[in-house]
Amino acid sequence: MWRVIGLSFVVWLLSLCPVGAQNWRDSLTAINAEIARSPYSTDLHLRKAAVNIELGQWDYAINEYGIVLDHEPDNPAALYYRAFVHTQQRHYEPALADYEHLLRIAPKNMPGRLGHAYVQQRMGRKTEALDELNMMVEMFPGEAVVYATRAALEREINQLEASLYDWERAMELEPLNADYVVSCVDLLLSQQRMAEARYELEEAVKRGIPRGSLRQWFAKCRKVDISNP
Repeated sequence: MWRVIGLSFVVWLLSLCPVGAQNWRDSLTAINAEIARSPYSTDLHLRKAAVNIELGQWDYAINEYGIVLDHEPDNPAALYYRAFVHTQQRHYEPALADYEHLLRIAPKNMPGRLGHAYVQQRMGRKTEALDELNMMVEMFPGEAVVYATRAALEREINQLEASLYDWERAMELEPLNADYVVSCVDLLLSQQRMAEARYELEEAVKRGIPRGSLRQWFAKCRKVDISNP
């Protein structure tokens, strides 16, 4: 998924491994000390911003990404993650601007396009968001998350059969993803299609998803069945 931006950055994040806020604060102290005694380093400022994000220090993270972008205006990791932070703060206009900048330099960046579509959706531009996701399905036909994202939007705008198709496509591509199964089943139950919902659950168990993780959804099927004799 992280084809264009931040692969080494994400690997670094995963390698940190401390658990709990105190460990993150300790990491932040160490990084700040490195920054204080070093010349400008893109890596250090990206690392500091990542820890700021873990601690929920959104404004500090934006500041760090701004420092990186002052030195490297087209740095894709800084653009992507600053857009992400703006989105967390519901500052959609600057988030949109950062995503658009990223996509100008990396038009096939999938997480950037997903973020761009999400921000458009949150801004009420649902037609534009759907157009973007339609284009993404053509660009990334083997990526389940693209179908799942489009399915969620289609349900929101009441294109229910299209949403169901996309959930089914997402499950075909990632057959062990329980979240996709649950979303598909929830959509079916909302339409009182209990038999189809139960079928999807049973098929998921056959594919290897633990029945216990779907227990509440089997129960919901029974409740719908009882209420609709």
